[in-house]
Amino acid sequence: MSAPKLGAIAVVAHEGQILLVKRKKEPNANTWGFPGGHVELGETALAAAARELLEETGIVARPEHYLTNLDVIHHDETGALRFHYLLAVVLCTYESGTPLAADDVSDAGWFDPARISELPQSPNLQKIVDLLSL
Repeated sequence: MSAPKLGAIAVVAHEGQILLVKRKKEPNANTWGFPGGHVELGETALAAAARELLEETGIVARPEHYLTNLDVIHHDETGALRFHYLLAVVLCTYESGTPLAADDVSDAGWFDPARISELPQSPNLQKIVDLLSL
């Protein structure tokens, strides 16, 4: 790996609830987090967040602005670097759709922010939820 990879995460709140997905693949398989994935060459992170959101959940939302950025750096048991992502966390406004798991997620749905701490979480999920003012 010669440089970090860029990813985008879509954060969508609607009627007091937050949209989450359950990841199918590693890293973080079987944990709940926000929809997201790779930013394609020539695509903005804002556009990537909306695209990944639609691909993974069927939800259409308008990307509004960057909420924060996260460095996700993983090493193997020997200390060798496995991967490094810079994730752009994008706040999106819900427009339409009903959550339906697709692509690389096994489940998707709306969750009460007060109950999210009870879920098996992907890293940084609670940190991002805590940034929201719902």
